[in-house]
Amino acid sequence: MIGNEKPRVTMDEITALAKRRGFIFQSSEIYGGLGGFFDYGPLGAILKRNVKNAWWREIVELRDDVVAFDSSIVMHPSTWIASGHVANFSDTMVDCKNCKHRFRADHLPSLAKCPDCGMKDTLTEPRAFNLMMQTSVGPMEDSASRAYLRPETAQGMFVNFKNIYQSARKRPPFGIAQIGKSFRNEITPGNFTFRMREFEQAELEYFVPNDGNDLAAYEEWVTARKKWYSDYGVREDRLRFYELTERERPHYAKAGTDVEYLFPWGWGELESIAHRGTYDLDAHMALSGKDLQYFDEASKSKYTPILIESSAGMDRTTLTMLVDAYDQETIKDADSGKETSRVVLRFHPKIAPVQVGVFPLARNKPDLVERAKGIERDLRAVARTQYDEGNVGQLYRRQDEIGTPFCIMIDFQSLDDGTVTVRERDSMRQDRVEAARLRAYLSERL
Repeated sequence: MIGNEKPRVTMDEITALAKRRGFIFQSSEIYGGLGGFFDYGPLGAILKRNVKNAWWREIVELRDDVVAFDSSIVMHPSTWIASGHVANFSDTMVDCKNCKHRFRADHLPSLAKCPDCGMKDTLTEPRAFNLMMQTSVGPMEDSASRAYLRPETAQGMFVNFKNIYQSARKRPPFGIAQIGKSFRNEITPGNFTFRMREFEQAELEYFVPNDGNDLAAYEEWVTARKKWYSDYGVREDRLRFYELTERERPHYAKAGTDVEYLFPWGWGELESIAHRGTYDLDAHMALSGKDLQYFDEASKSKYTPILIESSAGMDRTTLTMLVDAYDQETIKDADSGKETSRVVLRFHPKIAPVQVGVFPLARNKPDLVERAKGIERDLRAVARTQYDEGNVGQLYRRQDEIGTPFCIMIDFQSLDDGTVTVRERDSMRQDRVEAARLRAYLSERL
């Protein structure tokens, strides 16, 4: 935490809200669940898609120097030899001989005592554990059929570098971007969806000429990523861009920045921005024997571009948006003076799963119900909408708790003069707006 400050929300509160409101469920829950795997519910699936769309919009659609890509999850096994994953992609683990629990050795304050059962001298010697998930390709399960579920999406872009720049007619500086599933057999998954065994990555591989401007390109991407988090409302005091020291970086990296968020348990990494030199393309050329250099038609020369990489976890970013949006406040009724508490998710309007909630004042009045349903259908063209019925106070609280920026109430006055009440989530201010103007009114604010 910041100083001695207590967290605004606990992870227990987040997980309870996530399940209650249909954001995230434990995978295979009826069978006891499976550690490190989660399912996104009706609202969570939309929230995560909105986060991915926001990344894709900024990185690909609004630029003319980045192209899209989508590689396969299972690749030739030699890919992971060249990348270093077969030899080096491992954590050290230990087991407790008393309680049989397993731990990552680097997560323990001491190897002399088990953190769970408290017994001394019961931990085994640390041993390497490769994090890649194995599978088999073909009808026979033997060493010749062994393959891996990709632990990252980047390698597909490296091995296809030549195919991509030639077919897309791009020359450095240009980037390749994709969002896709990755798999890591984590020893100790945890902190809800922060550390999972199946997750989604959004990765940008940006290739620049070796002309002395590579560090400037790296700094430009660090600045761009700072702006993206700010644009979507992530609190600046809970986000930091940590510049790695030379000792903390891989030997081939010229610079590196970790994007971290202050979660209820402490700082956690969301994204890595790195200057990787020519390491990745060089490694694949060395093992495959194939030429992946860029051929410059103008100078009739070849060179290996320098790589600037941005790798972000979409599940972690979605969790960040959920935690960062969470707020609990006490409100006082202006007439009665009665105080009540409300939980509200202050999502950025572009991220919110539901942008506009629409409901009638009374569910047993057909005229109000019909008018409300008609308005909700009409607004689908400009916003993500949801129709609901019930007690007015409960309707507002439910929409607050799922982060809906605007609610529209259709009452008896609506039948007389065609106006409706629009209530804003954060301020709870209510405006009277002509139904015919709702599209324009909401488009300006969403």
